[in-house]
Amino acid sequence: MCGRFAVTTDPALLAEKIRAIDETTESGAAAPNYNVAPTDTVATVVTRHSEPDDEPTRRVRLMRWGLIPQWTKPGPDGSPDTKGPLLINARADKVATSPAFRNSAQRKRCLVPMDGWYEWQANADSAKKAAKAPFFIHRDDGGLVCLAGLWTVWKPTKAAKPLLSCTIITTDAVGELAKIHDRMPLMLAEKDWDAWLNPDAPLDPELLIRPPDVRDIELRQVSTLVNRVGNNGPELLEPAEPQPEQITLL
Repeated sequence: MCGRFAVTTDPALLAEKIRAIDETTESGAAAPNYNVAPTDTVATVVTRHSEPDDEPTRRVRLMRWGLIPQWTKPGPDGSPDTKGPLLINARADKVATSPAFRNSAQRKRCLVPMDGWYEWQANADSAKKAAKAPFFIHRDDGGLVCLAGLWTVWKPTKAAKPLLSCTIITTDAVGELAKIHDRMPLMLAEKDWDAWLNPDAPLDPELLIRPPDVRDIELRQVSTLVNRVGNNGPELLEPAEPQPEQITLL
């Protein structure tokens, strides 16, 4: 599962690094966010055409985290009326058939780059069942983790400005991550980016069922400061005290 994550890379630098066009222009969007929460605006990577017959190119675009299906009705203020659960995650085994995700799975696939994500592990030693220990899950070299996602375009009226939104795909957890939670985000290796993002090719089921490679992924227990959405700073990534043993996935 993925319900919180951290992003500190400026979208312009991200675009340069992955050879993409930077389409992010929103003020303040480049600020590091150490505690990204549902409905926050995040940088994503898509591949799209400028013209119907040209070569598609990678673009970095800002999207709302929490996919808004196209049939969602507008509320009184013109914003989407999302009374149900926020669609921040989509199960890999259901994206091709779920009404909320199947259209996006065919032609609107994206990457959601991040420093890493947070997950909470139940504390068996605690008298309180609700007490959980937060972990930050990241690459051991500090590089970006790119998660498979889906996106869509929502407009309350034909003349309205489109709202882009996305969801992160999850799969069965593997390795040490399975000790934290039974689900994890679907990480994609760079060699699979083009196939996943290709707007002219149908969904490749193999990319959904292949277990993520977690050999370079580390787990670090962090402070419970991350539990509060209002907390946002580099201290959220610091090891919890006392410092636990670092776990490297083999």
